[in-house]
Amino acid sequence: EAVGSVFSVLDRQTRIDPDDADADPVETIRGDIEFRHVDFAYPSRPDIMVFRDFNLRIRAGHSQALVGASGSGKSSVIAMIERFYDPLAGKVMIDGKDIRRLNLKSLRLKIGLVQQEPALFAATIFDNIAYGKDGATESEVIEAARAANAHGFISGLPEGYKTPVGERGVQLSGGQKQRIAIARAVLKNPTVLLLDEATS
Repeated sequence: EAVGSVFSVLDRQTRIDPDDADADPVETIRGDIEFRHVDFAYPSRPDIMVFRDFNLRIRAGHSQALVGASGSGKSSVIAMIERFYDPLAGKVMIDGKDIRRLNLKSLRLKIGLVQQEPALFAATIFDNIAYGKDGATESEVIEAARAANAHGFISGLPEGYKTPVGERGVQLSGGQKQRIAIARAVLKNPTVLLLDEATS
């Protein structure tokens, strides 16, 4: 029975194909984001509408903060920009194009995401930051750490950038983990940077 449930998970197909051959590849983006008359509910809770006729415009090159009570849909906006989910109605658009028409894998290369609970690997601080860019140099990693306000605390550790973070970053505080995740995203140099309560 347990083996059967493992295979059912492995055989499950995603509703959103990141390698859709018919989708338009994304070479570059400006970063204009628009939600146009979006209705949305999570598939696990189809009776609870998160958005109904939701509209939002974020211009390229600008910072936009979404503020609201817990459960008001802030993380849902980020999830829809990343296309973890599609709207029930309306469109999520980047640079005037419905993101459902864009190749998801190439689109996500242009987007950096720092989530509420950062994902760190059981490796060194350097390796965790360098994961943001193939072939990153030491100076690039340090520059990204400075931009994320992480260089100071990293330099104060006995092993500095060679400090192991432990499984899921257990050796670090929540704020330190977030700054390392922000440094990784900065190193990626994305056109669009999404921070999901990354300063909490």
